[in-house]
Amino acid sequence: MSSDNLFNDLSKVIEQLGKDKGIDREVIIDAIKQGMLLAARKKFGTYREIEPQYNEDTGEVELYEFKEVVTKEEFVDEEVEITYEEAIVLDPEAQLHDSIGIKIEAKDLGRIAAQLAKQIILQKIRDAERDIIFNEFETRKGEIASGIARRIEKSVIVVDLGRTEAYLPLREQIPGEVFKPGDRVQGYLLEVRQSTRGPQIIMSRADERYLMKLFEVEVPEIYEGVVEIMSAAREPGQRAKISVRTKDNSVDPVGACVGMKGTRVQTIVQELKGEKIDIVPWNEDITRYACNALAPAEISRVFLDENNHEMEIVVPDNQLSLAIGKRGQNVRLASKLTGWKIDISSESVASAKAADSIQNLMLINGLTESMAQNLFQHGFSSFLVLSQAKTEDLLTVPGFDDPAKAEKLLKDAQNLVQNYKSQGQVIPIPGTNKDNKSDAKSLADMRLKQELDKLEGIKK
Repeated sequence: MSSDNLFNDLSKVIEQLGKDKGIDREVIIDAIKQGMLLAARKKFGTYREIEPQYNEDTGEVELYEFKEVVTKEEFVDEEVEITYEEAIVLDPEAQLHDSIGIKIEAKDLGRIAAQLAKQIILQKIRDAERDIIFNEFETRKGEIASGIARRIEKSVIVVDLGRTEAYLPLREQIPGEVFKPGDRVQGYLLEVRQSTRGPQIIMSRADERYLMKLFEVEVPEIYEGVVEIMSAAREPGQRAKISVRTKDNSVDPVGACVGMKGTRVQTIVQELKGEKIDIVPWNEDITRYACNALAPAEISRVFLDENNHEMEIVVPDNQLSLAIGKRGQNVRLASKLTGWKIDISSESVASAKAADSIQNLMLINGLTESMAQNLFQHGFSSFLVLSQAKTEDLLTVPGFDDPAKAEKLLKDAQNLVQNYKSQGQVIPIPGTNKDNKSDAKSLADMRLKQELDKLEGIKK
């Protein structure tokens, strides 16, 4: 095959590639122009002024060598100059010192240069195709895609999406789930990145956003914006929680997600291979929201630490295992769903903690049990914690709404801390002792010391 035929065939191949791959015609033309230009430079060198042009009439890219028209007397270099006499033969309208283009035939490039041009053109077409695929999937990132499992490479499932492949890494798979080549695989388009080998698409079946997208597909009210998904938490293949709300009081957000006789949620459960899903009503009150997230466990009391986004939830003794869940799963998911750290305590343990804290607070000189209870109920669990507070923090506590009283209490707490440090004793912290006897003894010893100090003061 001659190099001329090679280029003619190449044009047809490129046109077909453009139709099959959806590559813009201008991109194909530019690729051919660059490929032919590089081939010409390889053949003739870079000194000569060569330019590729697209011929609209023939649909071909043509090469032209441009030379300056000069007189015979001025003529020096035939590679960049042409005499006026030669120029008017090619173009009767040629003028001195004009630049005239002389067509280079494809056959003049030679077979090696033509092969080089073909390689360059095909490479640029592949690059353009990769860019098109990358841009397409970049816009689809965050959507659900479905394909066929082609092969498994080191626990990574390679999924055929049609125009390209996606990868489902082990960390993004549902534990225990097995796919074989030929199986349908659905997943969430988690990441799309460009690499030297082309677009790399990462799918996920374990991400919380996959669960949220499944609900968006199955529940028309979510797709239409009537019901809104607020948060989701998963332990893939085992259990998940998803919180929903609606601004339309006539719509039950939980009921919409469950569907008639549970059909909607069951479709999602089947896709996730039996993963149990709790649908939780969202509430702007974090206390109520946390209680909803821990359902069906009954909640007795909730203690909030808003500064650290932590809460202690007290449940009846017989509800403790239900609230915590198997291996702590229920409370972990509730914590992730709400965004707060959640500690679960039983009534008996909470009562013991409260008694321990009240005893600890009563180590402060002159503090009665009722005062200690009020302080404990306002989040002060020990005299050490109290010593680090500010006066304004105490003004909401009954009995200490007077700034002078609040300041005195803080001073007493700080003095008590200093006494322990000066005597080289460990500052008692509620909940760190194995039993309450040591706290009781500490309380008795401190009370005795306080009384002795008073007596010493009277004698003086």
